Amino acid sequence: MAKVSFNNSNAIFFADLKQSVEQYFAQASIRKTGNFKLYLKTIVLIPAAILIYTLLLTVSMPVWTSLVLCGLLGFVSASIGFNIMHDACHGSYSRKKWVNTILGYSINALGGNAFIWKFKHNIIHHTYTNVDGMDDDIARSPLLRQCSTQLWKPAHKYQHVYVVFLYAISSLAWVAYLDFDKYFKQKVNNTVMQKMKLSDHIIFWGSKLLYVFFYAILPIAVLGFTKWVIGFLVMQFVLGFVLAIVFQLAHVVEETEFEYAGPNDQVLIENEWAVHQIKTTSNFAPRNQILSWFAGGLNYQVEHHLFPRISHVHYPAISKIVSEKCKEYQLQYNSIKTMRGAIASHFRMMKQMGKQPQMG
Repeated sequence: MAKVSFNNSNAIFFADLKQSVEQYFAQASIRKTGNFKLYLKTIVLIPAAILIYTLLLTVSMPVWTSLVLCGLLGFVSASIGFNIMHDACHGSYSRKKWVNTILGYSINALGGNAFIWKFKHNIIHHTYTNVDGMDDDIARSPLLRQCSTQLWKPAHKYQHVYVVFLYAISSLAWVAYLDFDKYFKQKVNNTVMQKMKLSDHIIFWGSKLLYVFFYAILPIAVLGFTKWVIGFLVMQFVLGFVLAIVFQLAHVVEETEFEYAGPNDQVLIENEWAVHQIKTTSNFAPRNQILSWFAGGLNYQVEHHLFPRISHVHYPAISKIVSEKCKEYQLQYNSIKTMRGAIASHFRMMKQMGKQPQMG
């Protein structure tokens, strides 16, 4: 297994930045965890998902209306993941651990698993961001080539076209296969997971069975198989695409950098950890308040990677501090002004990575 470390011998950037951010919270007399803005999202999003689900099962409606509601359920589910689950699993939703734990299980209601996600995302992705061979978010695949160190395949020439379909089925793959693969291997990419307790195993299987009941058995019993499968796929396609595109725009764009770690390599990344996060991460559409609301502040991905235990509701404020410190230390602060610009950058990146590398 690869061993990756960071050159923290002169780690002055993050120490200075952290001091400034701490000073901001102290002077404003506010907590780093969520506030009424986040609580309001919870009050809106979770009941909205329950209402849409109930309407689909109990109210007779035209086909096009039900399909729109299925897509809307997928979108709202993604927003629950971005806002509630994401903050809770990072421990930034509330000062109370039990609140974070309970709301973190919202990922289980979406078909995933909190234990596996925390290890894959909080530990692996946030530590080894964009390190090919370590970061599972850019795991090697015969269908995708996301950075120059990954092996090129002829199919990659068209990846900028078919990647839309792959993103759409990503949630389905996650629910039906990827979680189980990690569970039985007890590995994320090539990294051995933390040992699961008996309660973790019970929650894994219990929530998976509940998901099958509420999203397959019950709808089939009420609506019939054909209506269920069409509606379920619409929901999953919207959920998968929204989840995938938001996370891809944060790391797989022309502005970000990548590192490589082979299976048995010992790699020393030349920068301190925080500088690595700056170089491998990008914000997008930071002034788009509607996007920020639904995406849980994940368009402020730079701030999130530097301060994952600070709730996303504070990112717009601390982004000013981060950008100023980057300028002071002559670091490029990646921030793409619009969603459209970020999507264009991502697809240009995927098209470029799809070209056959020149020999020599």
